[in-house]
Order: sequence, then C-alpha cells, then structure tokens
Amino acid sequence: MQTTIKLQSLPFSSSKTYLVATLFILGNLVMPQLFHLVPQGGVTWLPIYFFTLVAAYKFGWRAGLLTALASPVANALLFGMPAVAALPAIMLKSVLLAVMAGAAASRFKKASVLALVAVVLGYQAVGTLGEWVMKGDFFLACQDFRIGIPGMLLQIFGGWFVINRLRG
Repeated sequence: MQTTIKLQSLPFSSSKTYLVATLFILGNLVMPQLFHLVPQGGVTWLPIYFFTLVAAYKFGWRAGLLTALASPVANALLFGMPAVAALPAIMLKSVLLAVMAGAAASRFKKASVLALVAVVLGYQAVGTLGEWVMKGDFFLACQDFRIGIPGMLLQIFGGWFVINRLRG
C-alpha cells in the first residue's frame, strides 16, 4: 500500500524554512549526544547526518543545506564533537547529503527505501572521495564504510519511516 506524503521545497524567503531548519538542527544536536553515550557511537551510527537527510528530503534542499551547515559547527562549538579537524569532511558529506536528498525528493516525489539507498550511498561515495583528497588517507576516508554501516542503515530505514510519518 502506497500512502501519499507531502514533500515540499521551501524557499530561502520563507520563515518556515528557518523554523524547520532550526528544529532539525536541534535534532542534530540532541541525537549525536545520545549516540555518543555508547562507545564508538558517533562513528558507528553517524547521527549528525540523520536530521539533515530528513530535512532535505521532506522540506527541500534549502532546509537541508541550512541544517547541514549549522549542525556540525554547532556541535563542535557546544560539545567539542566533531573535532574541528573533522569538520571539513563532515560538512562536505552533510552538504552532499542535503543536495542529493533534495534532488531525489524533487525527482521521485515520494520517499522510497530504494531512493534513500541511492541518496545515502551517493553522498557517502562522493564524500569518501572528497575526504580522501582532503586527508590523503584512503583507509581513513573509508571509515564510514568500514564502521558506519549501522548508521547508514539507520538513515535509510529510520529516515524512510520519519519522512513518511512526519506531517508537513
């Protein structure tokens, strides 16, 4: 059974864009703190990306981009995690995620598991290449694929659930 969901592409000129982004930024502040209570929780579950995915897919790339840029910086400033040295790679992946999720939502007009698999694998693959260029260490750049599979699965299935249940 396919249910109809409302996907939006909010403009930068709308106050709703900033309200939505603020709520998802708050989610991206709380969720990593919860996962960091578990040893290796951040690198395993990749919580900093979850609400960026939902924001971009449900409300458009602009809300996703605001969430993608503000969440890692706010977390680093408030909690010291991610470390400042990790910010460029995390922000690259966050921006890629926001753009790819917004584009997929615009293209497919629905949130399917297959579309979310493509988005998550897409931003991770391109982001890994970018991280490799930044750090010069392929093994380190592949960390999300070596350790973060549970987090990618959370993004795909948890993201699908939230996107399809969240009222817009």
